[in-house]
Amino acid sequence: MSRASLDKDPHEVAAMFDGVASGYDRANSFMTFGFDRRWRTTTARVLDARRGEKVLDLAAGTGVSTVEYARGGAWCLAADFSFGMLRAGKHRNVPMVAADALNLPFADESFDAVTISLALRNFVDTKAALTEIARVVKPGGRLVICEVSTPPFAPIRFIHRRFMLKLLTWVGKRTSSNPEAYSYLAESMLAWPDQRTLGEIIAGAGWTDVEWLNLTFGVVAIHRARKPA
Repeated sequence: MSRASLDKDPHEVAAMFDGVASGYDRANSFMTFGFDRRWRTTTARVLDARRGEKVLDLAAGTGVSTVEYARGGAWCLAADFSFGMLRAGKHRNVPMVAADALNLPFADESFDAVTISLALRNFVDTKAALTEIARVVKPGGRLVICEVSTPPFAPIRFIHRRFMLKLLTWVGKRTSSNPEAYSYLAESMLAWPDQRTLGEIIAGAGWTDVEWLNLTFGVVAIHRARKPA
């Protein structure tokens, strides 16, 4: 089994997720104490995908989030660069494609919206990925990102950093086929920028109307933005 380093070499990251694919959704629910379902539901509401729209669920893993976003009748495509993840989700009734976020295999202005859930921090170059995503979104289209973040309330932030991430790693080691992968995931959470800094990165990649919503005391945040019309 393998784990990626914080350099986030794409081959290492893909291999790591290939190794945990079969039990990834189950381990995620254990590690987040079931909050991952609530975060997906809220992300779907913010995305507000409607019938007739085309939505790209990028780094979708096994497609569990794609199914949620498609409930409103939109055509939703699950894309991921881990073949293991896509194979693990092949039973889900959504279209799937292998894709690299930094070189998407889609024409300009193909989608009404793009969403990423708990995966943006695994990209080797965040700003470059956000710029490439903007290329495939129609003018006026939407970007919705659900990602780990920094609790703004100092006592919650202290507890989260000192104890919660250690607990998540402990749980991951007991529920995953690749315990080292979950050590990487915990480390990547600690290294990830806070809400405002991520908002600035999104704006710097050409998106406008950037705003965010804290979930679960700011442990996770949803960022929303638009491509200029």
